[in-house]
Amino acid sequence: MTTAPILLFLHGVGKGDKDDNWRVTLSKTLEQLGYPALEDARIIAPKYAHALKDWDVKEDIPDVTLKAPARDAARQNRRAFEARMGAIESRLGRHERGQGIPGLDAAVGVGIAAPFFQQAHNYLTRPQIRAQVLNRILASLPASGRLVIVGHSLGSVIAADLLRRLPAGLEVAGMVTIGSPLANGAFDVDKLKETLREPPTSLSWWVNFWNVSDPIAAHRGLSSVIPWLVDFRIETTKDLIQGHLAKEYLQSEAVGTAIGFALHGSASREVSIRELGVDVPLDPAESLVMLALRYAHLMRQQLKGDELDRFTGALRRVQADAVQEIVVRNQEAGKSVPGEVTRLAFDASDITAPLVEPLPSRHRTKEDAVVLLTVLAAENVIRPYEIDLPRDKWQAAMKDLTAEMGLGSQYGLDVFEAAKEARTELTPGRGVNWIKWGALSVGAAALVVATGGLALAAAPGLAGAAALTSALATFGPGGMIGGLLTAGTLVSAGGGGIAYGLAGQGTSADTLEAVVERRLAATMLRQRQKLEPDPAVWGILTQIEREVRREYERMDEFSDEASPGIKELKRKIVTVELALRYLSAKGLEPGLNPDRETP
Repeated sequence: MTTAPILLFLHGVGKGDKDDNWRVTLSKTLEQLGYPALEDARIIAPKYAHALKDWDVKEDIPDVTLKAPARDAARQNRRAFEARMGAIESRLGRHERGQGIPGLDAAVGVGIAAPFFQQAHNYLTRPQIRAQVLNRILASLPASGRLVIVGHSLGSVIAADLLRRLPAGLEVAGMVTIGSPLANGAFDVDKLKETLREPPTSLSWWVNFWNVSDPIAAHRGLSSVIPWLVDFRIETTKDLIQGHLAKEYLQSEAVGTAIGFALHGSASREVSIRELGVDVPLDPAESLVMLALRYAHLMRQQLKGDELDRFTGALRRVQADAVQEIVVRNQEAGKSVPGEVTRLAFDASDITAPLVEPLPSRHRTKEDAVVLLTVLAAENVIRPYEIDLPRDKWQAAMKDLTAEMGLGSQYGLDVFEAAKEARTELTPGRGVNWIKWGALSVGAAALVVATGGLALAAAPGLAGAAALTSALATFGPGGMIGGLLTAGTLVSAGGGGIAYGLAGQGTSADTLEAVVERRLAATMLRQRQKLEPDPAVWGILTQIEREVRREYERMDEFSDEASPGIKELKRKIVTVELALRYLSAKGLEPGLNPDRETP
């Protein structure tokens, strides 16, 4: 059984080690969160307030015990560190760096010369005092074991200074800094930020908390200067004096969660998530998410080595977030969560927890799958992460997906060939980028708003398009789920709303091109699979063309010919014209004989 870590608390200036209230506060917070109290924990809280005032015997600053690893080892260390940071972030939520308050940062830098901050000033400017404090702390530590470091105010600066000087046998199971001034240039003791360009190999993770009312934190975290740590904002009081106190920070649920996690591991929520699952059918949005995750897992099976490690790390985060988003969304709507969703839950804060694979995809008709797979093949199913992987591997994953859907592997091949052909038709002479991931994220959110939310009727090839549109309102356009729903909604949208929205200046030419390209790819897929053509495509594209031309005529009257807005509109016109030309050439223009010979 692994021995519980030791808690090392490094206090700030002022009363410092004379005040023991932090223990009581933290113990209560941990108990409220379901963690054991501090009574039985081994705590080290060195007394060094006197050592910050003056020095007695000349001492040397302790040597650095952790050397920077070589290039390959540094890369591996950074990747493992990011995985652990992702685990703690999954417990705490999204980080927030803060923007800072103009003038306050400078005031803090000047203020350290004031008598009240004399201890901090001494540590930063007098090497003998700095050496004395560091040596006193190191003398209180064991030679080996696991350590959780909590540093408040100046104690956070000392903690950062101490990181690379710890005994080689000590592992830092987690570091929490609160009320830290480290982002201020005046606290960059001995070029500390330069020495911490990469996380030390003995450090599991580091999170920093800043209180909105804390003047020392200056309304910002530390990741602006130490980019590999994660910042979290809390708000406990409006009092500017109280806001900096350790007691205020330690009564925060978020701070307690981080310290409890470091000391005792995960108080996992995944068991309760699984218990929410019931045997109910997936709605259209959930079905699309499950299909995307299955596609990603099939892709994962194609990978090895570094590609596999990075893709797996990204997929773990995406899957955990997707399950949580669906659970929260359904709970808020008073809906049951399908068991097929909750079975994918795992403890994302435990980097050793196995990644649960989705069940094989259910059968669909070829017609129902056209738009779904056209969208899926052109979207980034591990958004927001971006990993450039070979086309043939994605294609192999799509072939496996369509085979288990009862469509046959040729269907999956045709999905990719249609995407490539559509891209070629719309970018003549510009070369073919077989997939243009991310185009729909540029201006797509504005487009959805501009078109009144695209309240759609179900479009051919995408059952439940209206339900997807409704789901987009609850999930939002960001992340993997929002990206897929945005793409599914825009590519299946009909009527004047989509035409007007694509023509408007709030929508980029990239977004229009992506929507038209996916429409065209779906048409080509139907041709390859000998399915009935979608009669609505021609009408939608001609509506888009009319609206774009109207916008061009309105803007061209007074704008410069070389203005960015005019260039964007010209590019939109060319894109739609090329798509219409293709449809006409293939006999898909209304009134033309589809059996005529194609020129």
